[in-house]
Amino acid sequence: MAHIHDLTAREQAEAVRRREISPVEIVEHYLERIERIDPQVGAYVTVTAERALAQARALTEPHGPLYGVPIPIKDLNLVKDVPIRFGSATYEDFVAPVDDTVVERLRDAGTVMLGKTATPEFGLPCYTETAVSPPSRTPWDLSRSAGGSSGGAAAAVAAGLAPAAHGSDGAGSIRIPSSVCGLFGIKPTRGRISFAPIIPDLAGLSTNGPIARTVADAAALLDVMAHNNPGDLYLAPPHEGTFLECAAREPGRLRIARYATPVVKGAEVHPDVLAAYEAASKTLEGLGHEIVDIASPFGPDLVPQFVTMWFTFACMHPVALDRQNLLRPLTAWLRERGFAVPAPAFLQAQSSLQLATRMALMATDPYDAVLTPTVTQPPVPVGWFEDGGDPEETFERMKRFAPFPPVYNVSGQPAVNLPLHWNADGLPIGVMLAGRVGGEGTLISLSAQVEAARGGFWGRRRPPVW
Repeated sequence: MAHIHDLTAREQAEAVRRREISPVEIVEHYLERIERIDPQVGAYVTVTAERALAQARALTEPHGPLYGVPIPIKDLNLVKDVPIRFGSATYEDFVAPVDDTVVERLRDAGTVMLGKTATPEFGLPCYTETAVSPPSRTPWDLSRSAGGSSGGAAAAVAAGLAPAAHGSDGAGSIRIPSSVCGLFGIKPTRGRISFAPIIPDLAGLSTNGPIARTVADAAALLDVMAHNNPGDLYLAPPHEGTFLECAAREPGRLRIARYATPVVKGAEVHPDVLAAYEAASKTLEGLGHEIVDIASPFGPDLVPQFVTMWFTFACMHPVALDRQNLLRPLTAWLRERGFAVPAPAFLQAQSSLQLATRMALMATDPYDAVLTPTVTQPPVPVGWFEDGGDPEETFERMKRFAPFPPVYNVSGQPAVNLPLHWNADGLPIGVMLAGRVGGEGTLISLSAQVEAARGGFWGRRRPPVW
């Protein structure tokens, strides 16, 4: 039999059902790999070895598509009695008082938590470099960033330190690391997954979501994670059946719009990224879909409104006065600007974003999906975002690196990263597909069709650490 980490999440669950391997064997295998490989990768901020083994030993009657499968939790989500740092030294001694409901659902489905994956401070940057753990690196080139803010989650999956992972996405934080780590990631429709009981929805920019090596694994994980609770501000349109069923369903002939013009002024799309975008277009056209060039449905006037919102959301985490000095320079810079935003300016920004969403949804309604690059460049070196030493320049680099994903956080539409391309240096470069509100099923069916046509996204590729 293949090594356990060579198996997909669903293959591991099937092996557990057939009594070929036990959940304890799976956990022990991953814990050994984490101890040996993670110092190079920086995927985990906390490893809960004893807890994971206890969970695995307690599993008895297999049920569901992910029973016995290890799924780490991003360190922005609460797991009762486990330290949570939010990527910040200001929370170094904080222990979660309750479980997030998405964590409860994962546990009830029979998954096992290996630990908490690394995230940047408060999940704000699109790269994962903190004061509380080593930088998260893409396993395809350990000198380069794994992206963020689900950088640790993506690094774990791509390095074979977890078969799939929980992530979250407020401005591309699932899709960006999925692109630079060569993975399939889903940002669901706004309101598909509750943040209960403590984390607020507010403007609805953020959502939990899955990261995996295969479409079916991500779909199965989304089935487990999807739920709502009383008090949720947003509810996604109901989905009939399971998302996993969509991965086995032909999508039919679709109309797919495409554009590659960044909404951020001064952002330039690297030739390798354009090559990936064009190759994806040809693949989709070869599968019988109609490809239509459109202008970007989102204009540059959207950017300052989104930036205003981002400044204010940087202020959400309370930080004790005697720990303010522990904040990273970018976080301190963002919070200084956020606290200076008057309430009317915040409301005006949110109003402007809602108007932009209405216009964009009208413009893209004739299409079943929209294709764009995910990010503008191949994976960048660790430290690249901050090597100018100026937080404002770091923020500008973030905007120019990832101008495509945040617009779908604004609109609430589902979007996925497809790991379709590797450049001449062996670095992964993803493309993004966005769908109609509530249209995760179509994106999953289309993605699975592309995956099958390509013989699997990874083919025979494996990162050097594999």
